[in-house]
Amino acid sequence: MSQRIVVLGAAGQLGHAIVQAFSGDAEVVALTRPDLDITDDASVETRLAAERPTVIINCASDNDVDGAESHPLRALEVNAFAVRTLARVAGDLGATLIHYSSDFVFDGTTSKPYVEEDQPNPQGVYAASKLLGEWFAGESPRGFVLRVESLFGAVAAGRSSLDSIVARMTQGAEVPVFTDRTVSPSYVHDIAWATRELVRRGAPAGLYHCVNTGATSWFEIATEAARLLRCEARLKPITLNDVTLRAARPMFCALSNTRLTALGIIMPTWQDALARHLQPA
Repeated sequence: MSQRIVVLGAAGQLGHAIVQAFSGDAEVVALTRPDLDITDDASVETRLAAERPTVIINCASDNDVDGAESHPLRALEVNAFAVRTLARVAGDLGATLIHYSSDFVFDGTTSKPYVEEDQPNPQGVYAASKLLGEWFAGESPRGFVLRVESLFGAVAAGRSSLDSIVARMTQGAEVPVFTDRTVSPSYVHDIAWATRELVRRGAPAGLYHCVNTGATSWFEIATEAARLLRCEARLKPITLNDVTLRAARPMFCALSNTRLTALGIIMPTWQDALARHLQPA
């Protein structure tokens, strides 16, 4: 039976990649924020009941990490309470729910990549809202939670931290880059491919870390980007202590994708992904 897939947050960089990945062999309904306000429970129930999806993929998120400290209700409405509604509706429709979460659910005090069994310890409102969303998504009979981080691969420039670094670098401007934040960069097209594979293979529902393979600092990412672009980068090493941020950032938040690997879903290294993004064939 052909899959009918509703993608929420389809205008975002991950949502756009998800729509592309599934459009070849499934009927995809791509919904942007103007199409459906996911915080409006009644509208969500009515629209999804009309669409009758077999899979609901939620790429919608409030990612304003610092703004969430001042506007906690907005973050909770989008990242948590809306997911509770989606989980309930997915259960009623017998649909699979796929929801994306964040490395921010961890406190970043470890020194090795987090695995799915590690205990979350969110340090801010945004982080707490994402963890609540995970719990709500998990209440769906067939609910997937995919933790992602440090996304790149946007269809339009300026939509990711990497875009900002590359733009400043190629303009010859000085680029402040963290040396002490360790991450697992995630190429949206690789995340979309892995998501499609989970659906295609009928994988067990549950929690997965869906990131490119490897752990690195933002300084190393910028250095590799400069090498690939063959530009003289004016990188300024900084640390978290050098900046004032309203919300805490986890210092070491690399994620291990070994659970995906065990299913035969092998995520490319972040270096390979970065090269494909910056040097497309």
